[in-house]
Amino acid sequence: MEATDPGPARKQILSGFYAILDTGYVGDSEWEYTAESLLAGGARLLQVRAKGDPLERVRELIERVRPATDKYGVPLIVNDHLDLAMEYPETGLHLGQDDGNIREARRTLGPDRVLGLSTHSLEQAREAFNLRDVLDYFAVGPVFPTATKPDYIPVGLRLVEEVAALSPPIPFFCIGGINRRNVNQVLAAGARGIVSVSDPLEAEESDKAARELVRMIEAAGTT
Repeated sequence: MEATDPGPARKQILSGFYAILDTGYVGDSEWEYTAESLLAGGARLLQVRAKGDPLERVRELIERVRPATDKYGVPLIVNDHLDLAMEYPETGLHLGQDDGNIREARRTLGPDRVLGLSTHSLEQAREAFNLRDVLDYFAVGPVFPTATKPDYIPVGLRLVEEVAALSPPIPFFCIGGINRRNVNQVLAAGARGIVSVSDPLEAEESDKAARELVRMIEAAGTT
């Protein structure tokens, strides 16, 4: 089954701040508090990412964060694990280029759940355009060097400009090394939405950092 009539959760993805709760930055005891802070700060989507963690730990992370996303009416996105996403109604899924067939993922998820894909080149971005009936958004990055993806070569602002110039038929979010110090450069390059991982997670007040990112995105007129 492929997407033709997006459900309510999918329709709200336009632009703005996309938050990721990464267990590489957030200890177990802080999961609920951090999720609440990011959502209170204005995140429009919240992804849970636990690279290399056992499935049981990822499952626990989802269960502990879901009350916050339900409270704020924000889609909860599971990174990589289609099987876990299927255990929890209404959760979405984000896949990398090597994480499985995206059309098969859509057929499994059904038409109403959020589905996103990582891209790292103009060619991959164009391929995402052709998946407009399947995808809700795609990510472009890493824009800058990032400790989250140390093995990836940064794509730079040039790729953001090239993708934006093509007026993609679905929303895209820029990711990778983006923070409050450089986000305006990414917005000026044509970004419609921003993913910032370490900056709000390492901030003394994650909600305040999120609000600052949201204000800068809104000031750029992309929302």
